[in-house]
Amino acid sequence: MEFELNNKVYDVLKWLALIALPALAVLYNVLAGVWGWPYAQEVSTTINAVIAFIGTLIGISTAAYKKENCNGD
Repeated sequence: MEFELNNKVYDVLKWLALIALPALAVLYNVLAGVWGWPYAQEVSTTINAVIAFIGTLIGISTAAYKKENCNGD
């Protein structure tokens, strides 16, 4: 089974995994401590698990792309 993402989806997932979700995890963790919001650790861990999942999807797509382009040489 081959898994590829188009460029737009790849760019969005990369932005989410590298910028948006890590920032959200830190923001919630910090604000939870200041404002006494519940489940700071659980929310941060859940966001980080989503980041790892997206990173895996990006890695699979990148590997498929590189494999496809190397076969043409």
